[in-house]
Amino acid sequence: MKIGLYQPKDRLRWEDYVKSAAASTLYHHIGWKEIVEKSFGQKTYYWYAEDRLGHIRGVFPAVHLKSFLFGNFMVSLPYFNYGGICAEEDSVTAAFLEEAARCAEKEGMSHIELRQEAPLNIGLPYKTAKVSMRLSLPANSDALFKTFDAKLRSQVRRPTKDGMVSKIGKCDELDSFYAVFSENMRDLGTPVYPKAFFKNILETFPETSWICTVYQGSLPVASGFLIGFREMIEIPWASSLKAYSRSSPNMLLYWAVLEFACERGYRLFDFGRSTPGEGTYKFKAQWGAKAVPLYWHYWMKNEGALPELNPKNPKYAAAIRLWKKLPVGLTKLIGPSIVRNLP
Repeated sequence: MKIGLYQPKDRLRWEDYVKSAAASTLYHHIGWKEIVEKSFGQKTYYWYAEDRLGHIRGVFPAVHLKSFLFGNFMVSLPYFNYGGICAEEDSVTAAFLEEAARCAEKEGMSHIELRQEAPLNIGLPYKTAKVSMRLSLPANSDALFKTFDAKLRSQVRRPTKDGMVSKIGKCDELDSFYAVFSENMRDLGTPVYPKAFFKNILETFPETSWICTVYQGSLPVASGFLIGFREMIEIPWASSLKAYSRSSPNMLLYWAVLEFACERGYRLFDFGRSTPGEGTYKFKAQWGAKAVPLYWHYWMKNEGALPELNPKNPKYAAAIRLWKKLPVGLTKLIGPSIVRNLP
C-alpha cells in the first residue's frame, strides 16, 4: 500500500472513490481542499492510499492550523462537523495515521484531531461529547408535518401569522444570510467566517448547496445554509436575530428547509452537532431528530489531557465577553483573521 499526497491529476479517481465508498462524507470531496485554501489560506494535506493496481483504497483530508493564540496542530476537518480518515481496512487507517504523525512531528504540531462518524480501531483516545442530530424524512412534507405535536405545529405557524415569509436561493441570498449570521456570531462571542467562505461553497457545489432566509418585510431575520450529499442534507450554519425571537423566525426557517428537503427527495436531515442536554440539542429533538454519536480521535505528541479549543474552555471566557460588546461591523473586519485558526 502506498500513501501519496493529492495532485490535480488525481482528481477524477479521488472523486470516484468518495462517491463509491460507504464511509465517505460530504467533506471528503476534493472541493473542500480548494475552498479551505481559497477562503482561509491554510495549508492542507490530502492523502490517498493506493494499492499495487493503482486503485485508491482510502482518503484522508487534513488542514494544518498554526497560530500564537491557539497553537500548532492538524484537524480533519476544521470548520466542519465531519471529515477524518475514510478507509475500509484498519491497515489503511493505520498507514494514514503513521504518515500524518510523521508530518506532525516534522512540523512541530502538538496533536492531530480526527472527526469520525464511527470509532477507529487503531488505539487512539477519543471524545464522544458531541452528537449529530438527524431526522428521517418521509416522501412528502405533509406526512412529516402530521408527525409533529400540536405545540410544534403552532410554533411553526406563528411566524407566518406575524407576516414572516421564507425564501430559498443561492448567491442571491448570501448577503441576507451573512447579515444574520455575522450578528448572531457576535452575540455568541464567536469570530465570524469571511463571507467569501460561503460564496466559495456555493460556487464549488452549485447543484447541492442553498441558502434559506426568513424575512420580516425586506429585513432578513433568520437564515440557514444547506448542503446535500447522497440521501442526506444538512444545515451546518443557521442563525436568527434576537430582536425578533418573539415571533420565532427560526421555527419557520427549519420548517422551510425540512419541507424543501422532502421535495428534493432527501431521506435524512442533519441538524448538525450538539451537546446532549443543552438548548440546541433540545431544540433539534423537538422536531423528532435522534442523536447519532460522533467520535473525535486524537493523536497526541505528548501524553496529557485532550485539547479543549472551544467556547466552553474557561481560558477564553474573557475574550468571549469582550467580543460580544464589539460592533458587528468590526467583528466582520477582524473576525476572519482569528477564526481561520479555530477548529
